[in-house]
Amino acid sequence: MLQERLSPDADTPPPTTFEAEEPSSVLESIGSLVNNELFTIGDRPITPLSLVTAVVIVLFAFQFSSFLQRLVERGLRKLGIESEGTVGSLNRLIHYTLVVLGLLIAASQLGIKLEALLAAGAIFAVAFGFAMQNIAQNFASGVILLVERSIKPGDVLELESKIVRVSEMGIRSTVVRTLDEEEVIVPNSLLVQNTVKNFTLHDNIHRLRARVGVVYGSDMKLVQKTLEEMAQALDWRDRSRAPRIHLLEFGDSSVLWEVSIWIRNPWLKQRLSSRLHEAIWWALKDKGITIAFPQLDVHLDPRVEDLIRRLSPHRQEADS
Repeated sequence: MLQERLSPDADTPPPTTFEAEEPSSVLESIGSLVNNELFTIGDRPITPLSLVTAVVIVLFAFQFSSFLQRLVERGLRKLGIESEGTVGSLNRLIHYTLVVLGLLIAASQLGIKLEALLAAGAIFAVAFGFAMQNIAQNFASGVILLVERSIKPGDVLELESKIVRVSEMGIRSTVVRTLDEEEVIVPNSLLVQNTVKNFTLHDNIHRLRARVGVVYGSDMKLVQKTLEEMAQALDWRDRSRAPRIHLLEFGDSSVLWEVSIWIRNPWLKQRLSSRLHEAIWWALKDKGITIAFPQLDVHLDPRVEDLIRRLSPHRQEADS
């Protein structure tokens, strides 16, 4: 009887190893859950795992975009590029590029064939490129200006025969300010493709010239001495360079002289040029030197002179 009680019952199941087999069964359940087919795209089944992977890739693209934008912004600040328009435009370009790249990788994880998508995108890009050709050209020019640093905010330029100062530089256009206190938006392609004179590329020194013509009967040594003394006495010129006085040419009505001095602020070129001309005027006037003006000498044929003399008495009688 004791043996029968201690012997295992035929209907009683053998002891199980539930605790040892439970983790593997849980993992199998999780595996079957995440790999369960939800739907198909083309020939590829879409599972919760593939969906989560695609979402993680997109989120990583956004996070990496934010990190790279902060890195680029710090780099631009160290290079002296602090324009909000430039920094913002470059950050947006980085963001859109990384997000689109993340979306393409996520789409490939979901089984979307990128060949057809890229082919359609290429056709759209070509059509869009023709429509946005000028904008793309200005954008590329903006990148060139940022890399070369040949034009910077604060530079004084001669653009289309006008003196302007660069206020802001963007990725598509540059804002300049004229001497009339007007804000002008200049496409970046205009600055890259055309010849632009930058007065402050390496230094601020600018040569100021003024020309004056004196009559042929003037004492030329006195003229030269007067112009030299006048230029030396200008307290607003750059003292590191001596003025230069040149006799340029013998004109039709005058002997032409040129006075050259240097200034430190090209933006004041127009105002200081006026002051230089005023100084030349008063210096020559104080010395009694006549500034020439155009003259025309008329020589008549002797027969014409004789005819005029004969007609003169008749004209006087008619007037009386």
